[in-house]
Amino acid sequence: MTRLSQSVDRVTALLTGADLATDATVRELLELTTQRRGLDLSDLAPAEQAALVAERSQELQPSVAALAERIVEAGKKDRPFIAKFGIDPTGRDVHLGHAVPMLILSRFQRMGHQVVFIVGDVTAKIGDPSGRSDERPELTDEDIAGNLVTYRDQVSPFFDFEHAQFRHNGDWLRAVTLPELIRITAQIPVSMPLQREDFRKRLEAGHGLSLAELLYSVVMALDSVEINSDLEVGGIDQFLNMQMCRHVMHICGQVPEVVVATSLIEGTDGTGAKMSKSKGNYVPLTAPAGEIFGKIMSVADRLVEPYFQALSEWRNAELAIVGEQLAAGSLHPMDLKKILAGEVTAAVHGVDAAMKAREEFVARFSRRAFGEVEDLPVIMDLGQSVTDAVRALGFAKSNGDVRRVAEQNGLRLVVESDGVQDQIPLTADEARELLAAVVTDKLHGQTGEYYLKVGRKLARIVTTS
Repeated sequence: MTRLSQSVDRVTALLTGADLATDATVRELLELTTQRRGLDLSDLAPAEQAALVAERSQELQPSVAALAERIVEAGKKDRPFIAKFGIDPTGRDVHLGHAVPMLILSRFQRMGHQVVFIVGDVTAKIGDPSGRSDERPELTDEDIAGNLVTYRDQVSPFFDFEHAQFRHNGDWLRAVTLPELIRITAQIPVSMPLQREDFRKRLEAGHGLSLAELLYSVVMALDSVEINSDLEVGGIDQFLNMQMCRHVMHICGQVPEVVVATSLIEGTDGTGAKMSKSKGNYVPLTAPAGEIFGKIMSVADRLVEPYFQALSEWRNAELAIVGEQLAAGSLHPMDLKKILAGEVTAAVHGVDAAMKAREEFVARFSRRAFGEVEDLPVIMDLGQSVTDAVRALGFAKSNGDVRRVAEQNGLRLVVESDGVQDQIPLTADEARELLAAVVTDKLHGQTGEYYLKVGRKLARIVTTS
């Protein structure tokens, strides 16, 4: 029996035999699953390693069997199997969206393979064009240097850098000569980068498309050539870029790398857009434990399962157990979301910090009496619309965000008296009305303390009467 299967047995026994709503059970569960994040996986056979990676891959090229064969071949030649992940320092924060492929990469390190984490200080000058609808403003060298200064520290919860490599691609890309670049690009048809749907849409819409953006994937591929990569992992939005890496490696006389593309996770804003720095809907790895826990608790319930799949080390069989419990009504969805929030928080800050964040969250949001919460923000201007009040509080970034919360039944007026609450949902149309009029019309003069609830966020309403 492998170490991983032993871990799964222990977690399965806990999931099926304990109350997942209690702090003691959740702590024990987080301790088991957090231990798994550092579990030695070197006792897995190559086929088992490939299957474990494939379980959380949206695309794996050329095949799972090819990955297993590549691992076997490296062992026969007594050389390290090299797995690569690259990130461009286009902002100061590494976020949970980046953590999805990093979790896969960490598995390769724990399988005993050589992990190379590449920071694209040169490719950041171009900016990854994947999914963009226009040209990205060029970053200065000072911008890039400032952004990447803490990258290694931010990703250190996922890797042991005493054994993994942390490299800047400028170390070799600045030495690439023009004749070498021409030799490579002469063997790449222009139709290859132009097959990208985002490029075609930009051209059809009359937006700009620079030659540098066309070359981005070629330049990125030179990273794979430099380290003679066996495998590259990245988000599914990088799939075409990684296919170019395979093509350029072939041009350079190397065996093309295996490509593992992971699913993208949605951001925290409820719009369906992927988590990204440009949209501001991300959870930075530098965030305090309480902030990470709270942001995970704020996401839509429909994201709990995909977040578990993307951000945890849970196996499919374990997720199936809690899925059955949810369907049977023996596990409350909110209890499962708290476990997810603890799981993600523990991955960055450890189990103790995750449990403290859980305790603080419950104390703040799960108690019946809102009047016991001392540090709530206050609304004093009732002459503004509900939407404007929500935006002024920072509970939403746009009118559309407020509308979506209202449509999901998450926008509410609350009146509380002697610990008893009356919560009145507000429609999207009512959100556009003045707060004073809404309070008068909806609360009908009820006495007590007034509150505005926006999803999981809460503010106290102060009236002049």
